[in-house]
Amino acid sequence: MNWQSVSFDWNQARAFLVTAEEGSLSAAARALGLTQPTLGRQVSALEEALGVTLFERVGRSLTLTQAGFELLEHVKSMGEAANRISLAASGQSQEIDGTVCISASDTASAFLLTPILKQLREIAPGIHMEIIATNSVSDLQQREADIAIRHVRPEQPDLTARLVRETTAHFYASKTYLNRKGRPQSANDMANHEFIAFDRPDKFLKYFTDSGLPLTESNFKLTTASGLVGWQLVRNDLGIIVMIKEIAEMFPEMEQVLPSFEPFVVPFWLATHRELHTSKRIRLVFDLLADTLSSKQLLG
Repeated sequence: MNWQSVSFDWNQARAFLVTAEEGSLSAAARALGLTQPTLGRQVSALEEALGVTLFERVGRSLTLTQAGFELLEHVKSMGEAANRISLAASGQSQEIDGTVCISASDTASAFLLTPILKQLREIAPGIHMEIIATNSVSDLQQREADIAIRHVRPEQPDLTARLVRETTAHFYASKTYLNRKGRPQSANDMANHEFIAFDRPDKFLKYFTDSGLPLTESNFKLTTASGLVGWQLVRNDLGIIVMIKEIAEMFPEMEQVLPSFEPFVVPFWLATHRELHTSKRIRLVFDLLADTLSSKQLLG
């Protein structure tokens, strides 16, 4: 079929695209914020308009038919074009009121953004803030967020990025834990302690052994992908963790472990799409984040 000669309803095409990407109507409905029956009707309407079957059901999942595969590439191009149009339109907006979405790690979201959001509410009460607390990298080009706070330099050419701060992270544990287990005086002493891992123990272990710590997998009794969960575990006397010093210093019951050990450098990068950076609303939030995160008085 010559897809270029067919006129699409974008809502139907988007329903098809997201269903193909998610693999089921229920997942696609959640992604689009629609009910499953509504999404199903949109996909069915597209199939009826084209006179083809786009999906086959396999168990609880959907798989693309050959016609679906052929259509998918065309609809992906439409989706990319729609994203570019949305970015351009948002970038031209000079309205202050509206929504700005920030993506940051869970610990940065919980502890570092709070004073900044208080300032923003006083400066621009009409801005609605959406915080995505995630330790994965949000795709700014796909509008998963308007602004991202990252600890690695963004590489995409369409992004505007600024290094606003470099800080350090250190080992911390609760004073109760250290009173019970002892305070390490050397790197070798760390082998007698328990650690919280933020990744698979074998991957996390290499990071520490490369830094000169004689640890083994047996030192990692707990693993979590959440910085907040890990920090709470350590606050409850379950081991040692690496944490940014500005956050750790908020908790007087916590103590830096082996202060003589070389600290880990943690950069703070702010990134946004270059077209969004021309939006007055997003520029205001971006600049406030940059000013506050770069301040010596980061926590106010």
